[in-house]
Amino acid sequence: MPDATLTISSKNYSSWSLRGWLLCKFAGLAFEETIIPSDDPAMRAELLLLSPSFLVPRLTHKSIAVWDTIAIAEYLNDVKPRAHLLPPSRAAAAHCRSISGEMHGGFGNLRSALPMNLKGHHPGFKVWPGAQADIDRITTIWDECLSTYGGPFLFGERTIADAMYAPVATRFRTYDVKLDAACTGYMEHILSLPEMIEWTAGAYAEPDEVEELDAEF
Repeated sequence: MPDATLTISSKNYSSWSLRGWLLCKFAGLAFEETIIPSDDPAMRAELLLLSPSFLVPRLTHKSIAVWDTIAIAEYLNDVKPRAHLLPPSRAAAAHCRSISGEMHGGFGNLRSALPMNLKGHHPGFKVWPGAQADIDRITTIWDECLSTYGGPFLFGERTIADAMYAPVATRFRTYDVKLDAACTGYMEHILSLPEMIEWTAGAYAEPDEVEELDAEF
């Protein structure tokens, strides 16, 4: 029986839950899932960006509780060093931490204008300028990393950064965001990972919906 539990919310809507889940998968940590139901007020506050402090995902491992995706990432890097969640060189690891932190703390316009919704598809979606600026910054990050480290992941091999940006890949697909060839290739690579296919299947199996996030754009 696994000695770790990961508490998450909706697989269809929760980008933070996906990040924490991917981090555990990338680390090779055996864990059980606990899913907060969609009618839980705290979960809805998280998904609708109304909560200033998210307590999901939350990892409990050997009686140690860790929440916040960056904290989970650093914890897993400590307990699973052979997973290489950070690149081996100090410079690349610093770069990885920096862009992961940027994703963690920024891009609010993208989050609100293009909420994660794996079941949704909005071809021809009109992106307003504030969100487009976030998209432009993210694609710049992707292009720089892919050019510097050679792909197919942002730092060559998969790292914390790929878990942090994976939900963005789903948003780009859901809202039909136009990307250059390198970014399109990266998006498709991330979405085709076995872990992402597993998560997406779970999202499609969810019966519950959050009506506010299923609006017709």
